[in-house]
Amino acid sequence: MTTTAPGGPAAAELPFFVYGTLLPGEPNHDLFLRGRTARERPAVLSRALLYDGPGYPYAIEGHGRVHGTLLVAAPGVYGELLGLLDHLEEFLGPGHPRNLYERVVREVELPGQGASEAGESVRAWVYLAAAAVTRSLRTGGVLIPEGRWTTGRAAEG
Repeated sequence: MTTTAPGGPAAAELPFFVYGTLLPGEPNHDLFLRGRTARERPAVLSRALLYDGPGYPYAIEGHGRVHGTLLVAAPGVYGELLGLLDHLEEFLGPGHPRNLYERVVREVELPGQGASEAGESVRAWVYLAAAAVTRSLRTGGVLIPEGRWTTGRAAEG
């Protein structure tokens, strides 16, 4: 189930699922996340598709999986991190007509650590392409079939 982000101070301090330029080793990871995360773990967003964008990807609702990282904010910086990510992702508020992305709550899967350990599912903020962007991607976008943005970019290499 997807729910749009409630704004304001009552918003839950959920972790963030990232899948593009905020991934470890990508350019925006150090710019926006260095010193602001307490934990980072590989994660998977089900029921989503990944599309290539102009230097960054877009995830949309669909029948696939997107691979990324789950980030937990460091103590005391949640509000700062939320504001930075909303600005980076051009999220102006739920349903705003100028949004590039919508910030929504989704279930994200965390793989188990060993062969005998089952994974778990957690709720997280995810930035999905806004409605107008999604319509454009569905009609003429470039799908990244394996749902791994770095893999999609490597093919361009």
